[in-house]
Amino acid sequence: MGSTDSLPENFSQNNQLPIRIVSPDFGHLSPEGAEKYGLTHRLPYYFFLFVLDGCTRHSVDLEKFDVEKHDLLFCLPNQIQQLPAALHGNDYYKLGFDEECLSRLPKQYPFLLNPLNQHKISFAPVAAGRLKAIFELLSGLLSTPETEPELILAHLNSLLTEINTAYFTAQQKPADDKLTKYIGFKVFVENNLINHPSIKDIAEQLALSTDSLYQIVKQFSGRSPKEFITNRLILEARRRLYYGERSTVKELAFELGFNDPDYFSRLFKKVTGKTVADFFQDLSGN
Repeated sequence: MGSTDSLPENFSQNNQLPIRIVSPDFGHLSPEGAEKYGLTHRLPYYFFLFVLDGCTRHSVDLEKFDVEKHDLLFCLPNQIQQLPAALHGNDYYKLGFDEECLSRLPKQYPFLLNPLNQHKISFAPVAAGRLKAIFELLSGLLSTPETEPELILAHLNSLLTEINTAYFTAQQKPADDKLTKYIGFKVFVENNLINHPSIKDIAEQLALSTDSLYQIVKQFSGRSPKEFITNRLILEARRRLYYGERSTVKELAFELGFNDPDYFSRLFKKVTGKTVADFFQDLSGN
């Protein structure tokens, strides 16, 4: 990430920014390009789908989401996305951009770490109207490749601010500090995943006791810190298997920081209910 090389060929609609917007009558890839890209793929960029009318179904990391009128679905880099074969509703906007775009925006957007583990946001009609207006402006700006990046980034900032606000609407202010710590926990886990950080080390990094860390992670994820890390590791294993990055169990275990492949196999079955071989077989049958 960090350059247009992380995006599919001919993806960007701007000469200086890696970004693309699609609506029913604008921005679609050529049939050849769409076929090459495929319906199931590991995302190299941030993806948003906002449905204005109709409904569709998307899969993110093997979890299915029904996306209906005024719903927004977002996916993060490295997640496995499975697009529907049919249309994305009667009226919609799709938006994709990578880390380079994000690095040029004036602030951070905590929802992009998905701390509440919800990929879908439902908007009230008034807020949906604001989102539609911003998408329309972005679409107009991206209809010309020479558009100044500052104009595009200004509206992208407005869009992400609107989404970020909606994402956290249900959260009460007293939980803000806890939420910040939970986001810090998720960031640390992502950055150190294959090193299998200890709960004690993470707690010290966040200036928390192990008991406080447990309570915070349990509150926001429904899992203990150890369970969260284990599930994240197995999710990464499933991603690599599902996307065709298929090595032996031993190689996959070592890639994910497990010194004992047999332990990894037992853990995989405990979390998924299937052996790695069963998972392979299910994939072959799809």
